[in-house]
Amino acid sequence: MNQRKLKIASLLRMRNNRIHFTKEGFEKIQKEYDEILASRKAAVATLSEARAMGDLSENGLYTAAKGRLRGIDSSLRRLKNQIKRAEITTPPKDIVGIGSKVVVSDGKTEREFTIVGATEANPGENHISEYSPIGKTLLGKKAGDKAQIQTPSGIKIFEVKKIS
Repeated sequence: MNQRKLKIASLLRMRNNRIHFTKEGFEKIQKEYDEILASRKAAVATLSEARAMGDLSENGLYTAAKGRLRGIDSSLRRLKNQIKRAEITTPPKDIVGIGSKVVVSDGKTEREFTIVGATEANPGENHISEYSPIGKTLLGKKAGDKAQIQTPSGIKIFEVKKIS
């Protein structure tokens, strides 16, 4: 798939309200969902115990348990929505796509990025969103291609050294 087609496909998926995940990223949110769901049973039990103590207007344990359960339910709804809208992508071998590990060079230093869906982005781990300035520019590039990227410190030109 050429760069133009890859970008068009990315925009269409965004319009269709899909959330892109690598296989690892999807497994991570499924695990998080399962862990939070398992903790919900204990939160409901704590709320029931607090409710049984009587006067709810001055029951700090009840208020805290109710707030905890509300937070758990909110997280479960958010994760369930992400799972429902998930689109797991397999990175292409020869061009940059979601899930690709990309080594780029600006002529002085080399950096490695993993292109991921927006919900998986973690710049501290060099996992950058497909919608970030760097991610958008690198999508569809091949090894040897140059990419002009607007960064906070100005325009930089990177060469794609390796895609895996």
